[in-house]
Amino acid sequence: MDDPSVESRVMDAFEMRLDDIGTVDVAQLLALSVSVRWPHRAEDWQLMRSLGRGFVALDEIGRICGSAMWFPYTDSFAAVGMVITSPRLQALGTGHWLMTRVIAACGERCLRLNATHAAYRLYRSLDFKREKTLYQCQGRANGAAAAAVDSKGVRPLSELELSGVIDADARAHGAARTGLITALFGQSTGYGLFRSGRLAAFALCRRFGRGYVIGPVVSSSDSDAIAVVAPHVAARAWQFLRIDTHSEGDQFRAFIASAGLALHDTVTTMSLRRGVNEAGQRAADAPRSYAVVSQAFG
Repeated sequence: MDDPSVESRVMDAFEMRLDDIGTVDVAQLLALSVSVRWPHRAEDWQLMRSLGRGFVALDEIGRICGSAMWFPYTDSFAAVGMVITSPRLQALGTGHWLMTRVIAACGERCLRLNATHAAYRLYRSLDFKREKTLYQCQGRANGAAAAAVDSKGVRPLSELELSGVIDADARAHGAARTGLITALFGQSTGYGLFRSGRLAAFALCRRFGRGYVIGPVVSSSDSDAIAVVAPHVAARAWQFLRIDTHSEGDQFRAFIASAGLALHDTVTTMSLRRGVNEAGQRAADAPRSYAVVSQAFG
């Protein structure tokens, strides 16, 4: 593995150096993600920088040629994301260099990320192990599909439910993400399903990329997950809507398809130093994640 203390390196004809991601203009980060056709807005980058840490690779004149971020949710777990390499440098080891720095900075934390097809071999070379497939589903929302869903017990979330949402998310993920969920709550519309006054499922929806994204979605059953997602579909009828889910050929995926969110792409969820929310650690009726916040946040 590359020495993580190295701060500059020659990449082919390029002299590269690493810097903290917080030191560069967000417009440069936006240009980087546009170069690889990722849909992030400047506001999406700003949210990620406010909640995470990262490095950028800069050339001799200060242009950003690569990025990598991590989100240290707890002392034992972090998500890794926004690992981007400029197309002109993708075969020159810049991604590997950035990732070795991230891994070193995260210490002994368990790490999880979502690997694109192009980056899968890189993460395998760094000893990340495959967990499961994440399905990116998107399209123009079909409000008619939501109209047929039983919405009994579903209502908009208020600030009074924030602690319950944080707790449910922590139980679904095996790690508390208090800062992330609190930040999302302030810029999202939320719906919760309540039984006997207790939160049984929830779904948040916010502006992201080309339109809106639903996530996270936490529930202990397909039917409850559908119940809290349906109001978002109805509210965004004919607008661009996205949801990233690990659910496969089940009732929840069938509803997503009927709501106009067709399968667009897949990525692979991978982990290093497993230990967070592994199979067998959750009770059968415990809440689980039906949709991630985003591919970067997990």
